[in-house]
Amino acid sequence: MNKLTKLFAAALFSLPVVATQATADLADILAAGTVKIAIPESFAPFGSLGASGEYEGYDVDVAKLIAADLGVELELVPVTSNQRIPFLETDRVDLVIATMGANPERAKSIWFSSAYAPFFSGVFAASDKSIASVADLAGMSVGLTGGTLEDLELTNIAPETTEIIRFGDNAATRAAFESGQVDVLVSGNTVAAEISAANADADIETKFILKESPAFIGVKKGNIDLLFWVNTFILHKTLGGDLNTFSNTWLGQDLPELPNL
Repeated sequence: MNKLTKLFAAALFSLPVVATQATADLADILAAGTVKIAIPESFAPFGSLGASGEYEGYDVDVAKLIAADLGVELELVPVTSNQRIPFLETDRVDLVIATMGANPERAKSIWFSSAYAPFFSGVFAASDKSIASVADLAGMSVGLTGGTLEDLELTNIAPETTEIIRFGDNAATRAAFESGQVDVLVSGNTVAAEISAANADADIETKFILKESPAFIGVKKGNIDLLFWVNTFILHKTLGGDLNTFSNTWLGQDLPELPNL
């Protein structure tokens, strides 16, 4: 066998390996008859276990509507904040609908849809805490969920004397604030609202908004047909009022104008 023949044979035998790599593009999902969607494991009102023992929330309703429009079965995959991108990259899920903000660092790893839900990150504390800006966090203990947008934002700007304590999920972060383990809660607005809703006497107020951060759907890089379909879905459900209904049901507000990508 001459050198050219050997090279051709090597290239030929390598082709099946490339062709059988796992993908989760639109045609694959339709052929499989099931879409696997990551939703928040414990982050009401976007995703958490309800009284019925089933997951419920804004993100869960969006996931259900996506499956219905695709005409396939839905497999919900509850995830923590740190699991969202790894689960997408390793094909454990087809989409991530888990209150994920878009930023340039995350965009190195995955693609983002247009925004589908409103969200902002804030700094919350008791009324007796004098906090008007990030500089006032000096010498305070701050609780937040590791790997979230809040973690990325605050880590870059917090004073050196701020003690940032990271927790594995939003439930643990909330519990730390409620028990007095930390002075300040840095989280999405829904966590603070949840604390107030659960306890009318809770002493918690918004000190300042850290970042406006609407939520985007995560799509694995390369799945261009799926990304186009998801963006069409978001446009259709925005114009049709479905997302506004979800926003009023779970967030108590009309859907604001959201950015498109």
